Formats: sequence, structure tokens, C-alpha cells
Amino acid sequence: MPTLDCQDNVFVLDLGDGENRFHPDWITAVNTALDEVEKAEGPRALVTAATGKFYSNGLDLDWLFANSDQYQDYVNSVHQLFARVLSLPVITVAALQGHTFAAGAMFSLAHDFRVMRADRGYWCLPEADINIPFTPGMAALIQARLAPQTAHVAMTTALRYGGQDALAAGIVDQAVGEEAVRDAALEIARARLSKAGDTLGTIKARMYAPALATLRDTSNPLG
Repeated sequence: MPTLDCQDNVFVLDLGDGENRFHPDWITAVNTALDEVEKAEGPRALVTAATGKFYSNGLDLDWLFANSDQYQDYVNSVHQLFARVLSLPVITVAALQGHTFAAGAMFSLAHDFRVMRADRGYWCLPEADINIPFTPGMAALIQARLAPQTAHVAMTTALRYGGQDALAAGIVDQAVGEEAVRDAALEIARARLSKAGDTLGTIKARMYAPALATLRDTSNPLG
């Protein structure tokens, strides 16, 4: 389960050491950690990271298929998490040490910056291959954070991007060796501690207003 630590005013949220799928309990734990980040005062930033083969493999499809009657509420909870990270009033950096797929890739896009391992691991939106269409909220998030042609290719072809390819496509900001991923993310975060606060939150809210509105529309999250 996710755990939160703080290092020199940088909160580090470790998402776990498994596939880190979006189980309802996992979502609750992440939101509880974000509560701690938001209620803190003064300079601060957030790095999300993970341990092992995966950063996040996306939605918990096993849970979802077993609880299909809760599908709409579940999708709403995922959308709300994306919206929360996208508009968080601190600088956020995703340290992608492993595979980052589907909703996990979307979660990474909700961050301000991304650092990815250069030599192994993939960033991928596989929905076209697994026959699960993007919800309007998911599409809005992806298109708000990626260049149009990159979003088009990533969404329609399910291309698996290695670290260097993701860097070239503008999906990530740095591609580094495995041992340097978390340190590079921490360096980005530490350089921007002073940006935390209401002004940053307002800037993000206005910059991403259309995507946030779509993500926060709970009336029909599936379109």
C-alpha cells in the first residue's frame, strides 16, 4: 500500500512494490497522503515513486469485474484522483522506475514533471489494444498534457514508449539510469519548493479548467 515520507520539505509518496493498481483501498490511501501534503504549510513539493517492476499498471480490473455494480462510482473516484493531482497547489514529479500503463500512465500525466528510467520499462496507453475506450475525462487529461500528435499516436496505436522514446515525444522530462530516477525527481522537486501555495493552485486550475471540469463531472463519467 502507498506510504508517505518527507525529505527536506519534499513529500515522497511511494505507491507500493506490486503492480500498484487502482484498488479502492489504494485510491483511499493515496488521497489520505495527499491530504497530508495539502494541509502542510510553507515550501513543499511532492514526488510519487514506486518500488519494483511497476510504477502503476492502472485500473484494478479484477476488482472492477467482481464489482461491476460499482463501476460508475469507481470511475468517478479515479477521475477525482486525476483532477486532484492535476490541480494540486504544489509542484509534483512522477518518478517512473518501472512500467507505467493505462490509468497509471494517465496518473503520471497529472503530475507537473516526469522522470523515467531510460533502459527498461514502458510508458503506454494500451486501451486501443484491450478494447476499453478512454472516458471523456481520461481523454481530456491526456490531450491537455501531451502535444496533439503525441496524444493521437499514444491513444490510437497503444505504442509502448521506452524512456528515450518517451523523452523524444515529450511525454517525460528526463530519462535517466535506474538508480538515478528517484534522485532526479527529488532534484526537480527541491528546485521548486517555493512555488507551493494558492497562486500555483489557481494557475493550474485555470490552465487546465476544461480538463478539470470534464474529470469532475460526476453525472456521467463514461460519456
